[in-house]
Amino acid sequence: MATITIRGPSGLTFPISTRLFINNNFAPALSGQTLDILSPASGGHLATVAAAQSDDVDAAVKAAHNAYRTLWRDVLPAKRGELLHKLADLIERDADELATLESVDAGILFMDSKGLHVPQAIETLRYFAGWADKISGQALHIPNGIAYTKRESLGVCAAIVPWNAPLMITIWKLAPAIAAGNTLIIKPPELCPLYAQKLAALIVEAGFPPGVINIVCGTGPQAGQAIAEQKGIKKLAFTGSSAVGRQILKASANSNLKKVTLELGGKGPSIVFSDADIENALLWTSIGITANNGQICAAGSRIYVHASIYEDFLRGFTARCSNAVHGDPLLSETTKGPVISEGQHAKIMSYVEKGKASGARLLHGGESLGGQYIANTAFADVKDDDIIMKEEIFGPVAAVAKFDSEAEVIAKANDTEYGLGAAIFTNDVNRAHRVASAIEAGQVTVNSWGTLHANTPFGGVKESGFGRDMGEEALDEWTSTKVVKFNILPSREESVSAKL
Repeated sequence: MATITIRGPSGLTFPISTRLFINNNFAPALSGQTLDILSPASGGHLATVAAAQSDDVDAAVKAAHNAYRTLWRDVLPAKRGELLHKLADLIERDADELATLESVDAGILFMDSKGLHVPQAIETLRYFAGWADKISGQALHIPNGIAYTKRESLGVCAAIVPWNAPLMITIWKLAPAIAAGNTLIIKPPELCPLYAQKLAALIVEAGFPPGVINIVCGTGPQAGQAIAEQKGIKKLAFTGSSAVGRQILKASANSNLKKVTLELGGKGPSIVFSDADIENALLWTSIGITANNGQICAAGSRIYVHASIYEDFLRGFTARCSNAVHGDPLLSETTKGPVISEGQHAKIMSYVEKGKASGARLLHGGESLGGQYIANTAFADVKDDDIIMKEEIFGPVAAVAKFDSEAEVIAKANDTEYGLGAAIFTNDVNRAHRVASAIEAGQVTVNSWGTLHANTPFGGVKESGFGRDMGEEALDEWTSTKVVKFNILPSREESVSAKL
């Protein structure tokens, strides 16, 4: 079928296309290949969508290249901003539909998508719409002349997006790429691509010219690999696992050395000092590991608590994490949805068993709730070298340990290959500044966890990747800098005098 009907809360129904979106047209894959999409909540069949192969990626690149060369790179920056604002308006109008799609397709709570993901996408679009006509260079003095720099678009770019917050992260790539004047190919996640089908329809309605934004669903080994190897693509932004990030870097090196930005895994520390507001710390640390079932790269999965408040914290943490209501993610009373897939469920449960085998104290949870639902789980007294303390689980499993000194906990927090996010809880401003400066992470929050804002950059260090989404810094990832130098010639009289 070319379209399917989606059903949301309160009787909401709407159609979406199941085909590839290239050159502002919906069409089947050239090979006729398809993907079956399953419901995380029920495990049943949800949709069958076109699955892009390498020839479909080539077609998308051709459309994007033609759009860039013949039209888009000469469109006035203010017009690009206007189109981004229009897309933001349409997403705001259809927030219920987009939240429904993330809920039925990815298991994200409807209220979380509508209350957090969709507004953050809108904020990001409006932020970069404002930047579109303000991307400027510098005037520079050089001997015997002047120089200036220009920040120019790259051309045809691409983004490969993960399944855990698909709409929001797609817009993190789309907004700065388009504001900077590039054309774009988006590969949505094969586990939950339906939000992108709705987004494609809104792109047409907003008035983007054909070929400027193309959306091609497909598997990583097929569509993703083809994008990474495509020589017509000048930049690729990827959010996902560290293993796939390495493959993308290799593909870039072996093809055309396309510019690459990577936002990869994490094993974020949350540090609770003895002077912290304990209720605030409990609120944010519990959210930090249970939000979206811990399927967040910046999840606060390692929690370090000062020894003087350790047992009190553990009791409060269990009380906050043990009252989740699991069920249909579309329902307002549900506070715990399913994890994304059977494979993810099995992976998380294998880590739970490793935690039990390690001898760590099981505080709460530790069991499957049936289907693809997993209880919020936490282990206490976890040793530094335990697997659940070292490896990214990507599930609602917290590893908690105590510490005695500031220097000790900084060393523990930095004892990881990752460096994406961290959280500090203290009422001592001097300590907060010292520890935030010492932590090896791209983002550190104080007395909160994981807060995102369109004007603040987000990204990692170490094996959490490189490059930034959001903030002015994101524009650097979607532009190149050209310098133009003028040698100021002497006047005719000066030239004659020099010869004499």
